[in-house]
Amino acid sequence: MLANFLEKSKPINFISYLGLFFCFFLITIFSSFFTDAFTWLSALENLSFLLLFLIVFFFFNFIISKNKLTFDHSYAFFIYVLATILFIPKLLELKTFIMLIIYLLFLRKIYSLRSPKKVIQKLFDSGFWLGVLFILEPFTLVFIFLIYAAILLRKKVSFHTLLTPIIGFISPLIIYFAYLFWNDSMEESHQLFIFNKINNVLIYAKDSTIWISGTILLLTICAIFLKSPKALSVNNSFKKSWILLIINSIIAVVFALLIPKKDGSEIIFLLVPTSIIIANGFEVIEKMMVKNILAVLLLIGTILTFFLS
Repeated sequence: MLANFLEKSKPINFISYLGLFFCFFLITIFSSFFTDAFTWLSALENLSFLLLFLIVFFFFNFIISKNKLTFDHSYAFFIYVLATILFIPKLLELKTFIMLIIYLLFLRKIYSLRSPKKVIQKLFDSGFWLGVLFILEPFTLVFIFLIYAAILLRKKVSFHTLLTPIIGFISPLIIYFAYLFWNDSMEESHQLFIFNKINNVLIYAKDSTIWISGTILLLTICAIFLKSPKALSVNNSFKKSWILLIINSIIAVVFALLIPKKDGSEIIFLLVPTSIIIANGFEVIEKMMVKNILAVLLLIGTILTFFLS
């Protein structure tokens, strides 16, 4: 059964999930051939996007395994792949991919604070990557709260730890402003501090995004209620990571609501923490039959939504 397969984290599992994703990626690409003429340039672009997807999946799995955010299974990767499949058409843009990869690099530093090694360097790096994200999308500034939440949770509060992320954040901005000054384009720097009018969230109702997001949030809330009593009852490193995952999800929701140019791709920022939280919810379920039913429903729901939306 599917749940028995998901309970393992062997290479064949991840190859299978990537194979599933590859099938839907090809369907998306071939569907575009009916509306756009085939060119070798477009084929090269699609191949580049596929490689970028693989990089994203690698970083996602690395964050989970390195920081022990789940037990030894592949539920999180499976859920993340299914969710990503639904957003393939919205993610085929270079800026979105760059932001997603930088976001994963940012989260990698945040969750790695569970280890006492190189704390200052990790905080500087997290601030640096957030600064790069800020240049690409100013509303990502809300994720600075995640840095300081991690500092407080890990009990690493000091003058140096509080100041280091700010120094890291300012560093790419200095480089960016120097580049603009050199090219006599300083007016572009003003755009970073102009927060445009926020669009109505009902823009998501134009397609299936609102239903996908609603389902993800519902599963996340259920998983939080299932896992939290067990996770919070033990004072260990995972307890702090669990709280950080919840905070990460809340901030990602706020970001998705605040961003002025909504197209659905911003939901991908929410998928990282929520996939891990939902996977932890699966861990609590003791009956294998229930796990099988839920996993099959997620798979079937993904397939139907992909083809019907």
